[in-house]
Amino acid sequence: MDLYEAVEQRRSIRDFTDEAIPEETLKRIVATAYNAPANDHFRDWHYIVITDKDLMKAAVNGVPQDLTEKTVDDMTFISDPVQKESYRVAVPKQYRMLTGAAAVIIPLMKKKADILNPGNLSDLNCYASIWCSIENVWLAATSEGYGCNVRIPWGDEEKIARKVLDFPEGYMIPCFIGIGRPSKDAVKTKQLEVDLDEMIHWQKF
Repeated sequence: MDLYEAVEQRRSIRDFTDEAIPEETLKRIVATAYNAPANDHFRDWHYIVITDKDLMKAAVNGVPQDLTEKTVDDMTFISDPVQKESYRVAVPKQYRMLTGAAAVIIPLMKKKADILNPGNLSDLNCYASIWCSIENVWLAATSEGYGCNVRIPWGDEEKIARKVLDFPEGYMIPCFIGIGRPSKDAVKTKQLEVDLDEMIHWQKF
């Protein structure tokens, strides 16, 4: 698949078939993470790939399982109708979009600064870098015909995953990634249209 085609086709997928992904394919997809730019050149990211369903459920057990469309309706910060409809699709599936995937991929980044309370913008370099690597994984998965979703850990979700997966305290999870073959009825939420002539500026703003 052409790069531009993969970028265009990449969408968050939360409904999957029961098809497994071959280990060599998963390795090929995750390997693309290490072609991403790194702020310090070390690329000291670790990726945990879980295909065992019981382990998968245990690792993401902290993700809420009782969210509904009413949960979204109660979110007063959402006013745009396109955004609200996207949330109504995504929020109730936060747990099952991971446990229903063929695999859960968990990136780990070394905590080199307090990114929740950065002293300056440079403190966020390590966080920005691993998200570049995550984007590579998403695009590689798309080019292989698979779909991905993402869940940002909240509350005790990282603590629970650490206890199950036994990764060191010096690392943090930027997100959980569910990956699998999209089901035929997988919902692809509408995206807000962007006027490129308005958003792309030449020479000056």
